[in-house]
Amino acid sequence: MNATSSAAGASISGEQFSIRRGGGQAVIAALAGALREYRRDGVDLVESFDADATPPFAAGILLAPWPNRIAGAAWDLDGATQQLDVTEAATGNAIHGLLRNTGYRALEHGDHHVTIAAEIYPQHGYAYRLTHTARYELDADGQLAVTQRLAHHGSLDGGPAPAALGAHPFLRVGDVPTDELRLTTTATSFLPVDEKMIPVGTADAAGDMDFRSGRLLDGFRTDTAFGGLSLDDDGRYHHRLDAPDGRGVELWADATCPYVHIFVTDKFPGRDAAIAIEPMTAPANTFNTGEGLTWLAPGEELVAHWGITSWL
Repeated sequence: MNATSSAAGASISGEQFSIRRGGGQAVIAALAGALREYRRDGVDLVESFDADATPPFAAGILLAPWPNRIAGAAWDLDGATQQLDVTEAATGNAIHGLLRNTGYRALEHGDHHVTIAAEIYPQHGYAYRLTHTARYELDADGQLAVTQRLAHHGSLDGGPAPAALGAHPFLRVGDVPTDELRLTTTATSFLPVDEKMIPVGTADAAGDMDFRSGRLLDGFRTDTAFGGLSLDDDGRYHHRLDAPDGRGVELWADATCPYVHIFVTDKFPGRDAAIAIEPMTAPANTFNTGEGLTWLAPGEELVAHWGITSWL
């Protein structure tokens, strides 16, 4: 199968970029650069959505120049309040960066890889000009790797730009119910939140929040960032889901992503439960706390690598 893409604007989620290799198949939507489909050897590994729909619960979208939320859609720069647009009406926060409703364009598209890009221009509360690119690539075994780059070109004030990256894939193992999957991650801490889903500190990952030895998701629901992760010998963080039949899938990320957000919901359309495992260079509200935040001078870029590996 050759690389294909639909005509721009033919679908609600925009142009569709298809890649295929080694039993792996993926479709990336122009809208938010979302990983709309990914399967390997015929087994679905992410929650998909129709091309003529927007990503439910931000399924598969890319997050830049911040992941998750900014409290009150505002942050402070040298004593001056920077007021972002409110994009989460229920909380008054700004959520999932500035590209959630933006279409990405293809820079290059081959049979088993595609590089897409979208622009961030100076706007309310964010006076910086950046380009976000993402390269989706399948290896010879059909395993998926993603490289995100956020490049700063300049700002209205001439200063550095606050920056963080993330992604929002929902993982699955074929038709196995999410509640039958076992989650394993090395996190030793998590970030409790207030009523507006903003972190209020750090707590030890214990009891229901401890997944170091692996634990069934049965009935577990959460929307929480975890930290204190351990790099494996390969220099990656690993967050895995194991099915009862021995199959499984994992989200891996490199050292630039020392946080992972786990979102388990029973409201995902068509599924009794669904789990997003979100790699992040910084947690929610990073513009206000500075936790994990990168300041990019003009000409600098932030690069993050992550991917999805399965055993079937």
